[in-house]
Amino acid sequence: MRYHLQTPNAYKIRLNGVSFSLGRKLKWPDNWFSLVHTINLNQYILNNYRGYLFSTGTSYNLNLTQEIARDSRNHNIFPTGGSYIKFTIQATPPYSLLNNVNYAIASDKQRYKFTEYHKWKFESQWFQTITGKLVLKAQAQFGFLGSYNSAVGQSAFERFKLGGDGMQGFDFLQGSELIAMRGYSNNSVVPVGANINNAQTSGSPIFTKYVMELRYPVINSQQATAFVTAFAEGGNTWNKFSDYNPFNVRRSLGIGAKIFLPIFGLLGIDYGYGFDKIPGIPDANKGQFHFSIAQQLGGFN
Repeated sequence: MRYHLQTPNAYKIRLNGVSFSLGRKLKWPDNWFSLVHTINLNQYILNNYRGYLFSTGTSYNLNLTQEIARDSRNHNIFPTGGSYIKFTIQATPPYSLLNNVNYAIASDKQRYKFTEYHKWKFESQWFQTITGKLVLKAQAQFGFLGSYNSAVGQSAFERFKLGGDGMQGFDFLQGSELIAMRGYSNNSVVPVGANINNAQTSGSPIFTKYVMELRYPVINSQQATAFVTAFAEGGNTWNKFSDYNPFNVRRSLGIGAKIFLPIFGLLGIDYGYGFDKIPGIPDANKGQFHFSIAQQLGGFN
């Protein structure tokens, strides 16, 4: 694959990449488990691309991903029972431990030429019918991006952006992972005390998010499935694991409606109200409308 983004002021970022995956269903511990192996190679070419950990240069991201999941949901589109649990490890070779580069005095070109990190993600979803057709969904997510060598510092890629509709725009060019959080504007849930522009552009290395959602179907047929929702969400991001507190979250409440059409996927509109201000981003919270199209039914959205 090849992508290219150029801004009016000649700030440029380009991505070239290739990916191979192999997955299989497991019969142990039970028939709900699956295992996926993926190898990715991405090349990022930046030219004066501001708000990043580096602005000009070429970086290579070679990583291996191992994903194990257990999916016992009784329906993929509108589950009324069961659970979905996924644990993912993604890692690059530890280049800085194998070469002779002195990263204490290294230039950005040397520091970021070969991206290195280890990335850990966990997600769980649980569905339960409350009464009649009313269904409760509970969800928890966690992501951590670690480094092998403190002298190298954090990875410039594979970071998390929390807030908004979670839809991919050109953010995938930056090697970022978008996490939806209704009631806040896109990418606005940044760590306390962080540089706002850098945090919104490059993302954060740690995030946590929780969701409680009531769902009620209004259409349930082979041609379409539609349901209305009422939700409460909480989430946050951090720059250091020593600052991590899973109970220190930004909060929101809201309502929404979603419809699944085979030709488009899952379409939705939500209105969320974020209760917690984001310092430096005055319009980040309070009332927010979110539109989504072709979102995944599982995963981190």
